[in-house]
Amino acid sequence: MGVPTQDDRMWQQMSENLLDDLDEELELEWEDGVQLPPAIRQQVAELQQDQFPRRRYFVELFRLQRELVKLQDWVVANHHRMVIVFEGRDAAGKGGVIKRITQRLNPRVARVVALPAPNDRERTQWYFQRYVTHLPAAGEIVLFDRSWYNRAGVERVMGFCGENEVEEFFRSVPEFERMLVRSGIQVVKYWFSISDEEQHVRFLARIHDPLKQWKLSPMDLESRRLWEDYTHAKEEMLDRTHIDEAPWWVVQAVDKKRARLNCIHHLLSLVPYQEVPREPVELPTRIRHEDYLRRPVPAQMIVPAVY
Repeated sequence: MGVPTQDDRMWQQMSENLLDDLDEELELEWEDGVQLPPAIRQQVAELQQDQFPRRRYFVELFRLQRELVKLQDWVVANHHRMVIVFEGRDAAGKGGVIKRITQRLNPRVARVVALPAPNDRERTQWYFQRYVTHLPAAGEIVLFDRSWYNRAGVERVMGFCGENEVEEFFRSVPEFERMLVRSGIQVVKYWFSISDEEQHVRFLARIHDPLKQWKLSPMDLESRRLWEDYTHAKEEMLDRTHIDEAPWWVVQAVDKKRARLNCIHHLLSLVPYQEVPREPVELPTRIRHEDYLRRPVPAQMIVPAVY
């Protein structure tokens, strides 16, 4: 065999980078079932036996992510503004699809907003005020991992607000969203729907997996007990805030893979994006000087090569 050329080494490196992408996806998928007791793994297996084939899932996910990059370029080029709201019960898969949407995108263009509970000062503000500061400027996409709809869901069910405040929210939110749309912001709202049985299994998985226990707060556990109250709150929320300017879209999310692909495919269908021509990129010739000398890094500064 001959000595590998520079092109050979380049293609080898590109192949290794692609494998890294695949490994990242495999890691995320494998993580779903790791370290679980046998009984829980069996329940997960039964629920997932009809799920999307892994190979086709990866092929479709990468294809859709390439389209998301085109969408991103179009948003920047056309100074478009997008708000995407993700709502759903705890463990419904909102974070998983947000991760896959933003995975290949520029964080300066597509950013995620996941606000904590309001502080004492924020509780005295106009309800929508702390969300307004995160709205997109031209050429930006903002993904809300939960949003102002907290008032119609967790705040209402847990008693953090009164029914008069809930009623005022239902009167205000359609006008608030119409105002956003009139100002040129595209508002997309997704509700991730899972079954009672699926949430039960996902909660058990989180309880028994040390890598995921942080995802379960006392509030999440209480939401499990109040499943029916959340159902009633969700149904009224969808009924009273589904408007032509910003309709709700329900993602069937029991199957995580299908939910991710269906959501991304649908999101792409809502924007009339086109591929933006790019100028050819040429790597410039590096400037070299005869007296250049790269100094060695002190040994005590180097991270130990444990692996």
